[in-house]
Amino acid sequence: MLRQTLKLAKPARLFSTSVVARNAKTPTKEFKTAKNLSEVHDKYDLVGPGAKKGEVPTDLEQATGLERFELLGKLEGVEVFENKPLDASRKGTLQHPIVVDSYDPYRYIGCTGSPAGSHIVMWLKPSVDKVARCWECGSVYKLNYLGTEDPHKHDH
Repeated sequence: MLRQTLKLAKPARLFSTSVVARNAKTPTKEFKTAKNLSEVHDKYDLVGPGAKKGEVPTDLEQATGLERFELLGKLEGVEVFENKPLDASRKGTLQHPIVVDSYDPYRYIGCTGSPAGSHIVMWLKPSVDKVARCWECGSVYKLNYLGTEDPHKHDH
């Protein structure tokens, strides 16, 4: 009776196919520890060496990813992230939006109005496909995509 009420799920693939997929050799990338910005070529170079045995690691020794990239930049006196404020001298329109650079297909920005500080911060998310308009002052922001890949292609 129970068997009649339950529908048994069909496997997505055969067991033999799963074994072949599991045993397939995937090339592994070697992690390296970049000691300065010129040694950084991809994300695998941004792994810290970790602490020596019996010692507490420094921030630079244990940092990985973007944090390590930022710390390496600070050691060389380079600001790796753009921290300057957006153009608040004018209000963006659909014909002449305020352009925001991004390496990602979207970016979060905070609008405080024009002139700056005329309203509380409104967080907006312009993307490659559409502009963002502040619902408080009406200013329009457009994304200038600087990335190297197609922003619509996702490999997951």
